[in-house]
Amino acid sequence: MADPDIKDIERRMDGAVETLRKEFGGLRTGRASASLLEPITVEAYGSTVPLNQVANVSVPEPRLITVSVWDRGTVKAVEKAIRESGLGLNPQSDGNTIRVPIPELNQERRKELAKVAGRYAEEARVAVRNVRRDGMDRLKKMQKDGDLSEDEHKVWADKVQAMTDAHIKRIDDALAAKEKEIVQV
Repeated sequence: MADPDIKDIERRMDGAVETLRKEFGGLRTGRASASLLEPITVEAYGSTVPLNQVANVSVPEPRLITVSVWDRGTVKAVEKAIRESGLGLNPQSDGNTIRVPIPELNQERRKELAKVAGRYAEEARVAVRNVRRDGMDRLKKMQKDGDLSEDEHKVWADKVQAMTDAHIKRIDDALAAKEKEIVQV
C-alpha cells in the first residue's frame, strides 16, 4: 500500500491547533500572562525588535506584569510600545522596570473577547479543513496515477477524515476552555 504522507498532513493540522493556542495566549482575560506582551515590537537601536529582545517579562502577581528593560535608553520606547499596542494597558515606569497592571474586564469587553476567540477558532478550523482538502486531493491523484487502489483510497481517506475530526474537536475544546476563562475572570 502506497503511503500518501499522512505524517505531513497530521503535522500541518497540529500546526493549526498550535497557532490557535498561541493566539489564545495573546487574548487578554483580565489575568496577567507574559504571553500577552509577546506580539509587541519596540523601536530600539534603529530598528523594530520584539519586546523579549530588549527586556525580561515576568508575572509576579495575578494582575501585574513587570518588564525589566536591559538598557535604560530603551525604557521610554518599551513603555510607548506597550501603551500603543492596542491591548488597553497603561504601563508605569520605575527606573529600568515597567509595571503593567492588568485592569478588570467589564462584561461588554468579555463578550467582545469571546467573539475574537471564536474567530480565531474558526480560522483554525478552516486551516485544518484546507489541510484535509490537500490530503484528499493527493489521494485522488495517487489513485488516478495508479499508486492506490480504490479500497486503499477509501482506507486512507477515512484516516484523513478521522484525523480532521480529532483536530476539529481539539479546537472546539480549546475554544470552550478559553470562553470559560474569559467569562469567569
